[in-house]
Amino acid sequence: MRTGSRFGWSLLLCVCAAAQGAELTVRTESGPALVLKAEDLAKMPHETVSVPAPDGTRVAYEGVRLREILLRAGVPRGKNVRGKELTTYILAKARDGYQAIFSLGEIAADLGNEEIVVVDSRTGKALDEKEGPLRLICPNDSAGARSVRMLESLDVVQLQR
Repeated sequence: MRTGSRFGWSLLLCVCAAAQGAELTVRTESGPALVLKAEDLAKMPHETVSVPAPDGTRVAYEGVRLREILLRAGVPRGKNVRGKELTTYILAKARDGYQAIFSLGEIAADLGNEEIVVVDSRTGKALDEKEGPLRLICPNDSAGARSVRMLESLDVVQLQR
């Protein structure tokens, strides 16, 4: 049993090191990029969301609301999301090139109030290499197509016409 526990500790340390290496870059058109490291995200308010697994069970993820991250980057919120701000979108990009778009209106609490979360753990454990170290989860989507695994960056873009 001792050899098994040594292996278990090694595996646990590897998983924790992967989560600690997490970094999320948020780029806006109005200022310098915000880079959030794992320790920054750990200090932010966390919540738990659950999504259906392929086998029909539910899986719990823990993380920070996208709205909170955008607030730290200086993105308008609340009653300030009006007029031209409603032409703003967030492009979520993954390490493998996958991308998904969200409108600022659907994220804003006074409008769509969509519960979109940047998660760093699944059922209390750091995300594995296939999912993380960060993942964007949209628990209210009926399909998981906008759930971005291996999340690396968020680009906040305002359409110009």
